[in-house]
Amino acid sequence: MERRDYFEDVYEVVRLVPPGRVTTYGAIARYLGLRAGARMVGWAMNAVHGRDVPAHRVVNRIGVLSGKHFFGSPTAMQDLLAAEGVRVTDDRVEQFDKLLWDPTTELQ
Repeated sequence: MERRDYFEDVYEVVRLVPPGRVTTYGAIARYLGLRAGARMVGWAMNAVHGRDVPAHRVVNRIGVLSGKHFFGSPTAMQDLLAAEGVRVTDDRVEQFDKLLWDPTTELQ
């Protein structure tokens, strides 16, 4: 599979994350069986600019907005999540366990 195909697969999964929910780089990687794991998902998310992909819904394994620096302003990712009802405190999603959307279980 080519790198572009991996990225497109990641984008397709991220497009399925419902508004008001979040997923993780690792959850996407596990679902897709990516050998490079969460890191590959991170690379795909860094390259998502200009595509219709809700990248703000992807956080790290403990709910931290680790990709916030790729959104143009320090608060853009948090603002997008807040617009969907997701509360963030100190760059971390509140009620992360409740809001976590895991494609492995959600897409069975």
